[in-house]
Amino acid sequence: MDKGKSKDSTSEAQALQAVERHHTEMLKQLTALVSVLMEAVEAVDAGAAESAHGALLAWCDGELIPHALAEEGPLYSGPHALPEGKLLVDGMLAEHKVIVDLVEELRISSGLSAVVAGAVIQRVFALHLEKENHLLMPFIAASPELSLAESVKGLHELVGGPAHQHEQSRDDGTRHH
Repeated sequence: MDKGKSKDSTSEAQALQAVERHHTEMLKQLTALVSVLMEAVEAVDAGAAESAHGALLAWCDGELIPHALAEEGPLYSGPHALPEGKLLVDGMLAEHKVIVDLVEELRISSGLSAVVAGAVIQRVFALHLEKENHLLMPFIAASPELSLAESVKGLHELVGGPAHQHEQSRDDGTRHH
């Protein structure tokens, strides 16, 4: 953030709300996908389980991992450069690695193992979002050196929005940012 430029507290609050809304929506989607997989496995419906596994994996590849990678840029770089934010961001980055590793476990699993992998992804992601929403984002918004609004500007993977919804609806599988 420009040293001579003061932050707009309304913009900071709106950015925080947008990120939290997007996080809530992502967690709802992940929870629903894991539930569908669990129900299919419990019903011993191999076709439904395979379909649910594929849908969960597609969501992880198309939403969860891009969201994590988007955070690692402008959102994490500012607080990581400050002594009081470095350890928190290091922890958040370690959680991203765990989430990516769990998605790889999900990729090679099936049946009950896939349910377990999905449930663990869900729990780790929920904990990660809790830390972001209640520790990292407020730290960024309150820091005179940083701006949450500037950090998330244009990053639809972090705040959702019409452009992100458009990306999800593309038929050709490509994503444009």
